[in-house]
Amino acid sequence: MSRVVGIFQQVIFFMMVLFMMLLSSCARPVGWGLLLWSTEDPAVPSGAVLPVYIKSNINQVWVAGIPEAYRRNSLSTGIDKIELPLSKLDLVGSKRAAEKRAAAFADLALIYGEALQDGLPIRDTPDNSARRVYRLRQGEVIKVLSQVEGTPAISSTGEPLQGVWYEVLTETGSRGYCFSYRLRLFEHAGGPLQIVHVVEAQEDPELEKVLAKTWSPESYGIMLNTRKIDLQDLSRQWRFTPGQDTGIAHLYLPTLDKAFSYTSIRSEGDRSWRFEGAPLQMRLRSDTTLEVQFTENGSALRTLLFVALPQAVEDIIIQETARRDQLFRDIYDRGPVFHSDNYGTLSFFGEGTFSWRGYELLIPWVIPATAQNRGTLSMDLFLDPELEHSYNGAFSLYFDGPGGPLQAVQFLYTLEPQGFRIEYIPPANLYGVTVTRRAGSPMVIYFSKAAS
Repeated sequence: MSRVVGIFQQVIFFMMVLFMMLLSSCARPVGWGLLLWSTEDPAVPSGAVLPVYIKSNINQVWVAGIPEAYRRNSLSTGIDKIELPLSKLDLVGSKRAAEKRAAAFADLALIYGEALQDGLPIRDTPDNSARRVYRLRQGEVIKVLSQVEGTPAISSTGEPLQGVWYEVLTETGSRGYCFSYRLRLFEHAGGPLQIVHVVEAQEDPELEKVLAKTWSPESYGIMLNTRKIDLQDLSRQWRFTPGQDTGIAHLYLPTLDKAFSYTSIRSEGDRSWRFEGAPLQMRLRSDTTLEVQFTENGSALRTLLFVALPQAVEDIIIQETARRDQLFRDIYDRGPVFHSDNYGTLSFFGEGTFSWRGYELLIPWVIPATAQNRGTLSMDLFLDPELEHSYNGAFSLYFDGPGGPLQAVQFLYTLEPQGFRIEYIPPANLYGVTVTRRAGSPMVIYFSKAAS
C-alpha cells in the first residue's frame, strides 16, 4: 500500500512540475511581433509591438500579450492575452528588432484602403500583368503594409495612371500588391472596423466572358471578312475596354475618345449590364458582338458595335504586312528598274523605297511640282471585284517633299512579261482603301524592264 502511495505522490509531483513548466513557458515570450491589423477588443492599433507566447499551427493563431496601456479600455477585464490570426502579426524576434520594424512601419501603421470597385485585383508582383491572387469587392477594406516600386499601370489609351503600388493584406489573410488608383485610403486606430458599401460578389459567367475578350470596332470585323485590311487604321488599335481593373471604361475610336468612371458593373438580365455611376451600358448581341450605349451631357443615346476578332490584332497586322511584302517582291523581281520613253525611269529598292526620274510630263496634274524624285511605296490599296480580273493590284507612291512625305499618288498596276503597266487613280475613285473604278479618261503608262 505504501508503495502505491509513493508512486501516486511521484505522479502528482511530476504533474505539478509539468504545470509549472507550462506556466513558465507562457510567462516568457518566444519573441516579439508587429501587429499588422488592429484588434477590436481591446482596441490595439496596427503597428503596436506585442510579446508573443505561443504559435498554434493547428488553430492558425498567435497568442500575444496585450500591453497594459490598451488593457485599461478593454471591455473584457482581467484578460492580458489575445489570440490573433497568423496573417495579422509578423513575428520579428527581439523586442528591439520589433521596435525598429515598428518605427519603419509608423508612416503607414494606421493606413487602410477601401476598394472603390468590384473586382479590383491584388497581384503577386507589382505589375498589372502579374498573376492575380485576390479580387476585392467594392467597399472591402485592406491593410496597407508598404509602398513599393513597380511597373506603372497603363490606361486603355496608353497613358500612365496616377497612383502607386502598395503591398497589402486582406482581412482573410491574402497578401499581395494593389495599385492605388481605385483605392480610398483612410486612418483607423483600432476598435470595430466598419466595411462600408460592401457588394456581395455574384457569379456571372457571361460577364466574365465579356471581360476576358478584346472588343474591336465593327469595322475591324468587316476588314477581316472582306480581306481588305487598312493597316494604318488597324495599328491604332481602336477598341472598347470595360476597365475592370481600373474602374474606368474607355471608348477609343477615330472620332471619339471618351472615358467613363464607374463603381461596379451590374447585370440587368438578357446579357445586358449597366456601369453603376456612369451613363454607360452594354449588351451582348452574340458571343462575338457587343453593343455599347452611352449618353453625353443628357444628349440622345448613342449606340456603337464592337466585335471579338477570331485572332489578335497584332497577328492580323503581321499577316497583312507579309502579304504586302510579297506583292512588292513580285514587282521588284520583275525589275527592279523600269523605263518609259515618255515618263522616265522608275526604280524600286529592297527596303520598299523608289526613285523616279524623268516624270516631268506628269507635273502637276498627277505628280505635285514640289515632289522630289524619290519616296516610299505602299501596297495599301485593294480592288473592287469588277477590277480584279484586269489588274494585279494597286499601290501608293509617297513622294518626299520639302517638309516630309507628300500626299500619296495612287496607281493601278498590271505585271507584263517584260515589265509592268500602271494607271493613275484620281482620288475621287477611291473609297477608303478600295479602288472603286477607273478614271473616265485613263492615264496609262507602260514601263519595260531596264538594265539595273
